[in-house]
Amino acid sequence: MPFTLEIGAKAPEFNLPATDGNRYSLSDFNEEFLVISFTCNHCPYVIGSDELTRKSAERFEKKGVKFIGINSNSANTYESDDFPHMVQRMEEHKFPWIYLHDESQEIALAYGALRTPHFYIFNGDRELVYTGRAVDQPRSALAVTVNDLDITLEALVSGNEVPSALTNPIGCNVKWDGKEAHWMPGEACDLV
Repeated sequence: MPFTLEIGAKAPEFNLPATDGNRYSLSDFNEEFLVISFTCNHCPYVIGSDELTRKSAERFEKKGVKFIGINSNSANTYESDDFPHMVQRMEEHKFPWIYLHDESQEIALAYGALRTPHFYIFNGDRELVYTGRAVDQPRSALAVTVNDLDITLEALVSGNEVPSALTNPIGCNVKWDGKEAHWMPGEACDLV
């Protein structure tokens, strides 16, 4: 079985605390499309592309798309990825998505998150229709030439087929608890 969810797979359930003081489960979201990104507080690829992700979230919100960020990074591996820093980051930037904390890393494993950021798009039946990167140059918004996230979402909300369901996520690896900072599970590999 591949490490990362395969296209057509159902979204794994979760019940996680958010920076807004609430807990959220998959069933709390009833939008037509759900974008889940595995993200964090410190990664330069996340920081470099967060404003583009904000624009995507704001652009597609009225078209039935909900964005969720999940931080699964171990604070023992990278201290600034702890929950208090998540709350601080959301207060500072006021991003238009729910920011969840996966302290146990069980959800990152269930989804097969490879990097930060790593995006998953699910349809109304919560079947995976896209996974991979948001943009081709996440460290620098000015260098971006391809926005796969927007291309995919535009196709979906227009009722068209997704042009490419798989791309490789570009970013830092998930920081796994008890492992050195650049460790990845042996079965984790590129998607294409």
